Amino acid sequence: MERDKLDFGNERINKLFSALFLPTLAGMVFNCLLNICDGMFVGHGVGSDALAAINIVAPLFLICTGIGLMFGIGASVIGSIRLAEGNVKAARIIMTQAYLAGAVVFGVIIAGSALYTDRVLNLFGCSPALLGLATDYLLWLLPGLVFFYLQCAGMMLIRLDGSPKYAMSVQIVAAVLNIFLDWLMVYPLDMDIRGASIATSLCCILGGLMVVAYFLVFSDKLKFYRLKASVKSLMLSLRNTWYMVRIGFATLVAELAMGVMMVTGNYMFMSDLGEDGVAAFSVGCYLFPIIFSIINAVAQASQPIISFNYGAKNPARVQQALRIALVTALGCGVLITCAMWFGAPLLASLFLPSDVPAYSLALEGLPLVGTCAIFFALNITFIGYYQSTERNIKSTLFMLLRGIVFLVPGFIFLPEIAGTVGLWLAIPAAEALTLLVITIQYMTRQLKK
Repeated sequence: MERDKLDFGNERINKLFSALFLPTLAGMVFNCLLNICDGMFVGHGVGSDALAAINIVAPLFLICTGIGLMFGIGASVIGSIRLAEGNVKAARIIMTQAYLAGAVVFGVIIAGSALYTDRVLNLFGCSPALLGLATDYLLWLLPGLVFFYLQCAGMMLIRLDGSPKYAMSVQIVAAVLNIFLDWLMVYPLDMDIRGASIATSLCCILGGLMVVAYFLVFSDKLKFYRLKASVKSLMLSLRNTWYMVRIGFATLVAELAMGVMMVTGNYMFMSDLGEDGVAAFSVGCYLFPIIFSIINAVAQASQPIISFNYGAKNPARVQQALRIALVTALGCGVLITCAMWFGAPLLASLFLPSDVPAYSLALEGLPLVGTCAIFFALNITFIGYYQSTERNIKSTLFMLLRGIVFLVPGFIFLPEIAGTVGLWLAIPAAEALTLLVITIQYMTRQLKK
């Protein structure tokens, strides 16, 4: 396999960032197409109730994504620092421990969701009218979740190993398969929402197997390491797992925050606008992970550069990488905001027929929620920087501010002030307030230097 030549300690920062960002963005864009096509096939092929049912299940998928990214980023940050110190063995041990810990957590989630399906769905705000559809989608999704963890955690580690193009290929191949299977199972095979769920599970299995193949056959420095079966080894694994969780926890909070956003939004939209409101909100929820993926490509591209040079004690290169990431994130945020403002009719029509009430509600709300992109882009980039430099408390605190502390009150109180418009403005308001706090904190620290 042709490997990318990446020297995190000496290569020019802008060249390194481009080598990582472009493949990462390409992979994220294909994931975006996957989400859009999934929503299109379900919304048009099955109906708006099915789209709302998937939105009910979405928080569980986001929780799983957050756990995968938490261990992946935690292992990647620690692994970057160990590689900068020349300790390849320690980096391999960290990677292996991350996968074992994540597998245990995913096993618990899958078993709990299978045994207590109704309780889980009710917790996520499912109405009786949507329970059957949501149950079908959830149960067929569960088999693919372990493989999804392998893929999710593996992306950061494969990039750290110097193969961002392979990481991109994993995402692209899995996305293309999912799009094809979505079409096949929803339309020709007429499998309704169950077919969309099976398609997602199969693409997760393929992506996970490609990641395992990389570490078994193609990897350079990062490989699976045989851990000792002893009490001392177990204690070391638990200690390192806790370290990874502390570093990556902010990313889990980010995904949990999207889950909180969806659950809170589902409750509020259901209360004010009924099932049509949830279906309209689900369009925004389909798009928000896409926004997150594009912006997260910036954070993921800068992470190994920042972490490696932080471990190598080279602060000038760390700050240069942060500046490049912030400029890139700002540009992406502006483009996304413009797309949401001017492309609202097209985006709404991708998911919903124009003659259903949910379409009109989505058309009104998408430009409003799209104003969050600029604030969100800068927030995620700053939080990624704090994660990459082991400032776990700050990264977690800022993620909690934007995802829960400011968001939930916004959903509750803004509709009282601005009516239905307030429901859509809760997310932009939370992101703007968080950016204000981050900016004040960062500028105050810079002035003290």
